[in-house]
Amino acid sequence: MSEIVLDHITKRYPDGALAVSDFNLAIKDGEFVILVGPSGCGKSTTLNMIAGLEDISDGELRIGGKVVNNAAPKDRDIAMVFQSYALYPHMTVRENMGFALKLAKAPKDVINAKVMEAAEILDLTQHLDRKPANLSGGQRQRVAMGRAIVRDPAAFLMDEPLSNLDAKLRVQMRTQVSRIQRRLGTTMVYVTHDQTEALTLGDRIAVMRSGLLQQVGSPQDLYERPINLFVAGFIGSPAMNFLSGTLEEGKLRTSLGDFPLSDQLRREAESVKAGRQVIVGIRPENFEDATLVSPDLRDKGITFRTTIDVVESLGSDVFVYFTRGRETGVTATELEELARDSGRSETGGSGDSVVARLDAASRVREGGEAELWADARALHVFDPSTGRNLSLSAADGPAAAQ
Repeated sequence: MSEIVLDHITKRYPDGALAVSDFNLAIKDGEFVILVGPSGCGKSTTLNMIAGLEDISDGELRIGGKVVNNAAPKDRDIAMVFQSYALYPHMTVRENMGFALKLAKAPKDVINAKVMEAAEILDLTQHLDRKPANLSGGQRQRVAMGRAIVRDPAAFLMDEPLSNLDAKLRVQMRTQVSRIQRRLGTTMVYVTHDQTEALTLGDRIAVMRSGLLQQVGSPQDLYERPINLFVAGFIGSPAMNFLSGTLEEGKLRTSLGDFPLSDQLRREAESVKAGRQVIVGIRPENFEDATLVSPDLRDKGITFRTTIDVVESLGSDVFVYFTRGRETGVTATELEELARDSGRSETGGSGDSVVARLDAASRVREGGEAELWADARALHVFDPSTGRNLSLSAADGPAAAQ
């Protein structure tokens, strides 16, 4: 069993700086878990505590049911793959992959068998006698992974292993990593700041912010049911649009128009004393060119007219950008903090630009006026004082409409 349990784990440095605070997560045997968050959120520190490269200030870490707080890294039965390949340049691929087993004085036939098995998994058999200098970046990263695989550890720990690769190679290697993990069935903890990478790889994703665990769930859970404003803004590409809204006369009033409110959502907003002002979130893919919306769906949302500032055609989709007025007050403050913490300027920090993802059949034009439709069933409503998603408490899903 290679279950990893982080029980109230805290990392505090001698100068008092708190890197990770009261972190709780149970990673099942064979599960692929992603730690994701902006730079400086504590995800790599958490991974290093699992590996034994950082001391744990408080809490208990268990691997396979055994407390390992004070165990040396070599005694934890884990293998780590770093951002840098850390290959020995004078050794061949075969020698690099088998080096750890050679140090452990494993028999040569065992080393050769394990290296060949890993090379077949990673499609490296034709490169075994080459030096790292003669390999591409993706091939070098596969060699680094092979070096970990031959050890047959209880768990793999990966710290942004694909960040040195170009965009095309990253996509290819994401597929490779996912395939390898499924084939081996080994517990894997993977750190990345790239939320697209997180969504495409993990069984579950743990989102971190400023040393605190925000939410843990499947990619679909985090996308559809973000627990707070930060998770909503961080997960999804392009990022969720945020607008100021007011609750008036049973309606949710925004710069896009008035959305009908369900009784549950209205009661939830009143119960937490969110006041009349709220933050409204709607994802780009929940817009559509109104001319392409079927009549039976029109009453599920609202239509509005706007001038299109920018059009980006990607072949399969069209992204359009338009302006609905700059946000002010508490809404602007919270959104600016979100954009700063997430390191993503497009998370709605200014609140003045909205992006919509439309069907490729749309004929909207840059600089022209268009009628767009927004799906009221997909709205998220947040308390500006706490960032909590009121839509989740109000109903079995983030629907604001009747």
